[in-house]
Amino acid sequence: MFDRSKALFERAQEFIPGGVNSPVRAFKAVGGTPVFFKEAKGSVLKDEDGNEYIDYVASWGPMILGHAYPPVIQAVQQAAEKSTSFGAPTEIEIKLAELIQKMVPGLESIRMVNSGTEACMSAIRVARGYTGKNKIVKMEGCYHGHADSFLIKAGSGALTFGTPNSPGVTPGTAQDTLTTSFNDLEHITKLFEENKDEIAAVILEPVPGNMGCIPPNKGYLEGLRKLCDEHNVVLIFDEVMCGFRIAAGGAQELYGVEADLVCYGKIIGAGLPVGAFGGKKEVMSVIAPLGPVYQAGTLSGNPLAMHAGYTLLSELHRNPEIYADLDEKSESLEEGLHGVFESYDITYSMNRVGSMLGIFFTDTKVTDFASATTTDVELFKKFFHGLLKRGVYFPPSAYESLFLSHSLTEEMIDKTIIAADETLEEIQK
Repeated sequence: MFDRSKALFERAQEFIPGGVNSPVRAFKAVGGTPVFFKEAKGSVLKDEDGNEYIDYVASWGPMILGHAYPPVIQAVQQAAEKSTSFGAPTEIEIKLAELIQKMVPGLESIRMVNSGTEACMSAIRVARGYTGKNKIVKMEGCYHGHADSFLIKAGSGALTFGTPNSPGVTPGTAQDTLTTSFNDLEHITKLFEENKDEIAAVILEPVPGNMGCIPPNKGYLEGLRKLCDEHNVVLIFDEVMCGFRIAAGGAQELYGVEADLVCYGKIIGAGLPVGAFGGKKEVMSVIAPLGPVYQAGTLSGNPLAMHAGYTLLSELHRNPEIYADLDEKSESLEEGLHGVFESYDITYSMNRVGSMLGIFFTDTKVTDFASATTTDVELFKKFFHGLLKRGVYFPPSAYESLFLSHSLTEEMIDKTIIAADETLEEIQK
């Protein structure tokens, strides 16, 4: 079933560390050989062995309208004919910036970069330059890329591999990063009191997707906003995953809380390498060439990524009913899985925000990093491979959110629920 994938993985390990260019792809969290894909259309993936799968990863989020979305492909092709890069300003950068500002509440200025990691890394530098303070606060289990400051009790791959404190991060960097639990206002308030006038920024995923999908408790984001205002601290929302996915204006629209800075990636490039950070003009004005905080990138604002992102976001902006459809399909999958798990008396917890869905095999309500880690990883491994064998591709980690696409059909969702039922029946034999 996976002969060519196995051969490719063996070959890859000769030239690439671990055989992959991003750790979770190695399947160490679930066992077995990683699947090598060669093409996709809509919500159907095809691997190098010709096997097809219903896709619930969506390239970790950006394929909100499905793979190979024709208008995006056409936009990229037309842009490539003119040049793949200029290293100079282009009109499409302005058009995308204008569109994002129309869609996102409170966003007054934005700068394009090349990845979510770069966006988050740049945002905390800007926050430090703006406030003149050094420390940042992050939430345990929230993943903001692999910059040194963020690899302190990080989520996603770091959590999957059991190395939340990465070697290579200096003690000095670690000292400037304070950690607290997501959804815990009491503890972060204490951190602010203990580090008075030292904290430059609080950064979090307003809807974490890197320890599974976890919604913010009622009043939590509002409490953070108030706390940051009281202490002159920059509030940074990392919306690399949830931005433009859970609502057209992301978490700021859905929860009615405006951050000072917001980081983007994934959907704004429609699957091409891209990132962005933006927010209040007063804060963004410290960036060179306007101010002293340096940030640069040869390929920032790459025309292929800008045209792809502009095309995708334009579609989402013009057709808000897409979000209603996504919510309906996500609810259908959620309810179907509830029925399956309950029929097998499976201990589980499930969270959903829009088209992000988190499944945890635990009897604990999952609200933060600590509760997420109570999930039964061994059961998830069996569940993952059972689904894979039946043509359903879930994230290859117990600590990742599912991402649903508009291109999913009810028939695909029904097949997924049947596959889940058959898998659990097989597991319990």
